[in-house]
Amino acid sequence: MFFTPTHRSAHFAPRAHDRAFERFVNEAFAGARRSPLVEQDDKSWTLSLDVPGLSREDLSVAIEGAVVRIESKAEAKRQIKLAYELPQAIDLATSEAKLENGVLTLKLGKLVPASQVSNLQIN
Repeated sequence: MFFTPTHRSAHFAPRAHDRAFERFVNEAFAGARRSPLVEQDDKSWTLSLDVPGLSREDLSVAIEGAVVRIESKAEAKRQIKLAYELPQAIDLATSEAKLENGVLTLKLGKLVPASQVSNLQIN
């Protein structure tokens, strides 16, 4: 015997356990870890991503404001395309990337905002 709801809402909101199951399935069957391991200190963030099978020449890391984009080039063995937004703008001068044993480690410096204070002369 099957039961069907008599009243359906126009807006379907998935329950928390539905989203948890979806996250579990995505993580279990994804080839690479999609969410990076993130560490933070006062001056920088450190992101570590698994990118097995890719070399330095296969990867491109682009930084724009608070967004970091990681892409594999078209001729690479594997294709990845990831983007992460951090809570503060990234300082390109103090940032660096390292690829070792299939793990891409990005050390991204935090950009300290410059003061925009101006003095106004009183007449």
